[in-house]
Amino acid sequence: MPKRILQGTVTSDANEQTVTVSVERRFTHPVLKKTIRKSKKYRAHDEKNAFKVGDTVRIIECAPKSKTKRWEVLEA
Repeated sequence: MPKRILQGTVTSDANEQTVTVSVERRFTHPVLKKTIRKSKKYRAHDEKNAFKVGDTVRIIECAPKSKTKRWEVLEA
């Protein structure tokens, strides 16, 4: 199965080698037929602490790095 790649905005870089990325998705509500925006936060591994709050990054699925980290930063 291919690894998923998501794009989002860094919302926190407080932890060492970890960034929190907020990923937004848009879809049409099945009943209301209205476009809805939903966001979800992912914790991603950032080896060199290169990314700061506000950066747009792409993250890719990986093997678990810790209890909460299942993603790593691919690129900016």
